[in-house]
Amino acid sequence: MKMDKNMLKVAFLGCGRIAKRHAEIIGGGVIKGAKLVALCDVDENKAKVMSDQYSIPYYCNFKKMIDEQDIDLVSILTPSGMHAEHVMQASEFKKHIVVEKPMALTVPDAEKMIKSCSENNVKLFVVKQNRFNLPVIKLREAIENNRFGKKVLGTVRVRWCRDQKYYDLDKWRGTWAQDGGVFTNQASHHIDLLNWMMGDVVSVFAKSSTALVDIETEDTGIAILTFKDGSKGIVEATTATRPKDLEGSLSILGEKGTVEIGGFAVNKLINWSFQDYTDADKNILNEFSTNPPDVYGFGHTAYYNHIVDCLQKGVEPIVDGAEGIKSIKLISAIYASIETGKEAFLKDNPTSNFLGKQKHELKL
Repeated sequence: MKMDKNMLKVAFLGCGRIAKRHAEIIGGGVIKGAKLVALCDVDENKAKVMSDQYSIPYYCNFKKMIDEQDIDLVSILTPSGMHAEHVMQASEFKKHIVVEKPMALTVPDAEKMIKSCSENNVKLFVVKQNRFNLPVIKLREAIENNRFGKKVLGTVRVRWCRDQKYYDLDKWRGTWAQDGGVFTNQASHHIDLLNWMMGDVVSVFAKSSTALVDIETEDTGIAILTFKDGSKGIVEATTATRPKDLEGSLSILGEKGTVEIGGFAVNKLINWSFQDYTDADKNILNEFSTNPPDVYGFGHTAYYNHIVDCLQKGVEPIVDGAEGIKSIKLISAIYASIETGKEAFLKDNPTSNFLGKQKHELKL
């Protein structure tokens, strides 16, 4: 594949809400090694608005865009239920791929995506931008240096506001076929972080409800996790916080220390306390206490810089398909537990009977 060593040429498939965030970074020239060269969306109005804003061509046909433009990397920013189809199309066009969370709604779809990218010799990058938040990086260093000793409890809390107006913006939102609920959509980044920090999950028991909006899926849920080392985890996720977003947080408790990262987007260090206190710990709360202005945080910029390094310098991806599928397997187990009312064990490869299914296929 032809690659301009000085500039990575990026195209977007999908021009909806999350694409605006990507466009601010790539189209806005924030990433020095990449530029936005084309856009595609089946909704011509959405594509045209973004095209006018960034003065680049737009398309309503993916193949036509690929045929007419010189593109190195395609960012898949379509509804979640379409990610698998679009990633496989892009891989067959021999383009490297960025796919937004969740990489897929089902484990089989995620596996197909990984296989297709491998067969076509293209890189697959799964967006997990919160892994690049500075407090998260410091926490990961503490985990790797065994500063917690025996881990006891890991907790994530997603307390965000998504009202009926949000879900009514697009027909796919809040559907089993294209979106999933708060676990699959809003909490997927946090579930990934908890899994990354605490290690392999043995089992999960979960409950959910649809509290304040009219959608097919859940807007509120809790899950209790048991990890391989015997430690426990809690996922608390809701989009029924009113009247505005409250937090997106992560806490790790161990025999030798406690760390809590809060803010809207796991980006504000709230507590950093260890028995083996070091000089490096003295100013860490002040240094990493910045709260981002919205739930997207600051990580997308660092993530795209990382992608440029991977494609131009040969750096190994932090979140490729093999890493991205881990949270898909865990989320699938969460839904399996909700649907059966029983504890789901990861070794059994539990699956959801609802995710990825059209309404008429559901056995309610």
